[in-house]
Order: sequence, then structure tokens, then C-alpha cells
Amino acid sequence: MSTPVDDPLDPLSRERSHLAGSRAALRAMREDVESLDISDVTANWVNAEVLARQIDDRIKALADLSDTPLFFGRLDYLHAPGAEQAEGAEGERFYIGRRHVHDAEGDPMVIDWRAPVSQPFYRASKKDPLDIGLRRRFGYTGGDLTAYEDEHLSDPAEATRTSKLLQQEIERPRVGPMRDIVATIQPEQDEIVRSGLGGTVCVQGGPGTGKTAVGLHRVAYLLYAHRERLARTGTLVIGPNKSFLHYIEQVLPALGELSVRQATVDDLVAHVEVRGADDSTAAVVKGDARMAEVLRRAVYAHVSMPTEPVVVVRGSRRWRVPAYELEETVRELLDRDIRYGAAREALPQRIAHAVLVQMERSGEAPDDRVQDAVARNSAVKAAVKAIWPPVDPAKLVLRLLTDADFLAEHAAEILSEDEQKTILWAKPVRSVKSAKWSAADTVLIDEVNDLVSRTASLGHVVLDEAQDLSPMQYRAVGRRCTTGSATILGDLAQGTTPWATRSWDEALAHLGKSEGVIEELTAGFRVPTDVIAYASRLLPHIAPGLAPVASIRENPGFFEVREVSGTAEVVSACGELLRQEGSIGLIAADARIPALTEALTEAGLTYLAPGEETTRQTRLTLVPASLAKGLEYDYVLLDEPQAVVDGEPDERTGLRRLYVALTRAVSGLVVVHGAGLPVQLG
Repeated sequence: MSTPVDDPLDPLSRERSHLAGSRAALRAMREDVESLDISDVTANWVNAEVLARQIDDRIKALADLSDTPLFFGRLDYLHAPGAEQAEGAEGERFYIGRRHVHDAEGDPMVIDWRAPVSQPFYRASKKDPLDIGLRRRFGYTGGDLTAYEDEHLSDPAEATRTSKLLQQEIERPRVGPMRDIVATIQPEQDEIVRSGLGGTVCVQGGPGTGKTAVGLHRVAYLLYAHRERLARTGTLVIGPNKSFLHYIEQVLPALGELSVRQATVDDLVAHVEVRGADDSTAAVVKGDARMAEVLRRAVYAHVSMPTEPVVVVRGSRRWRVPAYELEETVRELLDRDIRYGAAREALPQRIAHAVLVQMERSGEAPDDRVQDAVARNSAVKAAVKAIWPPVDPAKLVLRLLTDADFLAEHAAEILSEDEQKTILWAKPVRSVKSAKWSAADTVLIDEVNDLVSRTASLGHVVLDEAQDLSPMQYRAVGRRCTTGSATILGDLAQGTTPWATRSWDEALAHLGKSEGVIEELTAGFRVPTDVIAYASRLLPHIAPGLAPVASIRENPGFFEVREVSGTAEVVSACGELLRQEGSIGLIAADARIPALTEALTEAGLTYLAPGEETTRQTRLTLVPASLAKGLEYDYVLLDEPQAVVDGEPDERTGLRRLYVALTRAVSGLVVVHGAGLPVQLG
């Protein structure tokens, strides 16, 4: 923070000097934390461990990444940014960066991009300058500041122009995992990022619109604005697979946020080992929201109305609770619609309370210890076991899937006879451990688990690639944020499961977040114009009501469709693309991966699997089409589009899978084919 007066002779040197001073200040902040002595401030070893871990996290958060710009922008305010901003004196300037940095006196040298005073960097425009006289963007090579670019927002004489540094940053080739976009967040993205913690936001965004980055940056913003609350309740990012999570895992740590857990839906519901798989028909039925009612019926069918009284013997006295009174208690617990397990725990206390009422009427004065003792009485425990027996979620689901009569009883008028037959296992299973559970089965077990005992709720959950979830999977995610909020990210056109989401309103209802706000991102920042135009030919066939992405890239990108005669020519095309700068993705139908693996090996081309980090030495990744979703490469070589379509159970899903594969390129796309192209591509 300083007065906005540049050295007219060498402003770049002045900015480099501020960068060097900021790095020195950050280093001093880190050294201060490293030198802390906690030996005299902790009462016991538990407190010492907790505090040591917090200090270690703080040290990691203050790391200075040498190849990452410490600040990327500057704002020169015309007046104070606001009365509430103590540091906002007239004419002051603020350097905007990934984290807050202050000098030895505590004065800020870099302002966190999430702070209110930083917001105009993303929102200010000629029409609404937000009291900004000048907005400066910085260009870097590695970690060295090499250029700057100014926008005089309050000067009506200066024409509006596109920022070349902004375009270069968006289009810059990448090697390695996904990086943050704090320097390039656009106004419509910033509105979503800074939306409040209390509301759920659903973001529909086509390829290259930055929806994943928006979701991750929203988490970072919420942790900044509501750190104490979210530290207590927790945050979670859910992705479609491990490869995707590995690809995005460095974004939040680069922003100084180390405490956000990442998982897949399968991780969340891993109550049993998955060793089997369903055909698509069975998976659709198991994923249908109607299964929730089937399971609820099956759980509460265990409750039976009492026909005998409970007699409690204490000393020489016998206390009798009649069957009709027990039935009233049971019906009351059922009417309250509380968890099965919670009601089962409450029942012995209710019976004990009825006994205590009788004791008081006879002149005794029992206390809470007497009630607890009565609740543990063998007669009471036996009655509870008979009336409200324990339920094991996995055993219950196993019985539903193997006992036709039991399933028919609880699925009556919910599932048709054909649907029931579809999900019934053909062979009997001896035990939960020997069962070959599918991924869809684990979601059913998770539903029962929540019926028995409430699932813990987090403060905020981000769900990416949400369009591929079944209704029952949405319910599983919704259980993790019943008292919190969520950010839902996806693209209806990229739904590649037989149960893919038909509308976001429907998805929000399954999540239990019907009040959620749906936002749409239509400006494409990552996919070149020619590439997205080619892929958009599929939209009328896969998502007729969806608007195509409008690329704002000035560079149209490299695009070519090439006919080849075999895998040798595909490998040769890989070699051509490796002459370009950046990462290369060879995407192919899953069935063609073995042949391409052999061809690449014979040619001596080293390659990676999806999710493995590219390096400057190894920039080629061989990607099965089923794992391409959410990933990006500077150049993509797409092998045999028709094989990608044919690899799915139906044409619509196949065309959606192809749409995903076509839109993974940031700088260029080469489509190679020996067979004919799908007719939908024209």
C-alpha cells in the first residue's frame, strides 16, 4: 500500500522492487512463525500436538512459490475504498495477490484477492469504474515480473480494449496439474465466487467456461470470509474420479488453503468393498429416488407393536407397563419421524419414565439414576429388542437384493415386477463379506445407514461433474450438507451415464436444496473458437435446449480432421504435437487403449496415465475416453470418434462422451479416424 506516484522513467523497475520487498516480507512472516516457542504455552501433550499442527499448516500456507507471481494486479483508488477500510486513505494503491503480505510494521504490501478492497479488480469497468482510477495487470515469466498493462477506467478519453496480458494468461500453455485463475477471474465468475455461505449455487457451464475453477475459488473465498465457522464444520470437494481429484488437488494449496478434504462419491459411501458391477438397467433402478422409499419401508418394517406388558422388578416391588401404553409410546416415536436408531435409544427411556410415574404415584421419589437403572433392566431391554430390534444397513440391503418376497413386500406399488427382477441377485449370498457389492449397492447401504443414524453434516460441499450422478447419489451428497450449503458444478450436455441429470431443478430437489440458485456460464475462456464450434455440432442431438458456448478467445486455435490408415499414423501425429509447447492428451475409446499402448511403446514414446503429473520431459498422456471428463490439455489428439460413440450402451450417451473428448483442448485439436466420422458431426 502506497501513494499512486510512479517513477516516470522506469515504472517496471519500481514494480520489480515492490515484488522483491514483498517476497522478503513474506519470508520474514514465515520465519516469525517458524521461530515460535510453544513449550510454555500448552497445558498438555494433546494441546501441544494441536498447536504444533496449526503452526505447521501456517508455515505451509506462507510458502513462497518461486515460479508463481506473488501479486498479479494493482488498483489505484481515486478515493478511500470505504469508511470501513481503515487503510483506505485517498489516493492509495493496493497490490492484489494470492495471499496477504505485510511488512515489519504491519502495513500491507499485498492484499488477498478475496478481501473486499480487491473486488474492483474483477468487477470494475468503464461503465462502472467503482472509484478505480487505474487497474494494472502484471505479466510474468516464471516468477519474474516482465511486463505490465494499464487501464485508466476513469478516463473517458481512453478507448476500451481487450487486455493482452489477460488473454496471454488464459491461453498460456500448461504443464502439470490445474492451476488457480485468480489473475483471470471474470465479472460473472466473480459474482459466483463471492456469493454468500448461506445459499446453495448450481453452476451450469459448458466446456472451458471455468466452472471447476469457479467452484474451487468459491471454497477459498468462503474459507477467507467464514474461516472460524468452516474450520468448525468442515469443507469437502467431490469429484468424479481419482484422476480428476489429482488434477485439481494443487489449486487450493496454491491459494494457502490446506484443510479442504477431497473425495469421490464412492469414497463417501464406502461401507463395504466394491467387487461387482451392475448392468446399466439394474444401475438405473438402484439409482432411482424411489429406492429411498423402498428402503425406508424395509427399515421401519422391523418395528412391531407390543402385545405383552413389560414387568420391571425392583426389590420387592413389581411395576407393570401395559401393552396399550407401550403401543402409544411406539406410535408416538414413529409419528415423530426421527432416525430409527435414535428412536430405538429413546424407547427404553420412555418405558422407564412410565415406571417412574407409577413410583411417584405410590409415594416414592426416584431420580435420574433410578430412571437410567430401569432403562437398563433386563425386562426393558428384552422388550425393546422385540419391539424395535437393531438394523444392520448392509444386511438389510443384502436381504432386499436376495429375498424376492421381502423386496416385493416393501417395493409394492413403487417398483414394477420387472424392475424388482432387474435388481434381484441371481445367486444366493451367504454373508455381507462374501457379497459382490456394486457401486450402486453401496449408495443404498448409505441411505439405510442414514435412516438408522444421522449422517454428519459439513459446512460447505462442492460437487463437480454433478450431471453424472444418480438421484440416490445426489441424496448421499445432500446428507453431507443438510445444515450447510453446496456449490454444484456441471454441464447437462456432458452427462455420460444412463441416469444422467435431466435438469438442475431436479438435481437440487434430490440434494434437498430446492432453494438453490442456478447460474449459467456461457463465455468460453479455455476452448478455442474452431474447436468449440466443431464440438457444438453435437448439441442438437445431446442437449437440444442448451445454448452453445461462445468462445472469447482471440486465437481461434489449431484444428484439423485427418484420415489415417492405422495406429502408426496416430503415433506419428503424437510426435508432431510434441513439437508444440505444452501438454498433449491422446484420447481414445477405452477398447482402443491396449493397441495404442503397444504402438506408443514400440515407437519409444513415453506417456502418462490420466491424473499423473506432466513434466517438461514427459508431456504426453494416454487418456481413455471414460476418464477424460474434467481434464484439459494444451493439444488433444482424438482417435476414432466413432469408436468413442460405439463404446457406450446407447448412441446419445456415446455422442455425449464424444462431446466431452472433443472439448478437452486448450490450444489445438487433431481428430484422426480410419473409419467414418459420426454423421452428427456433419
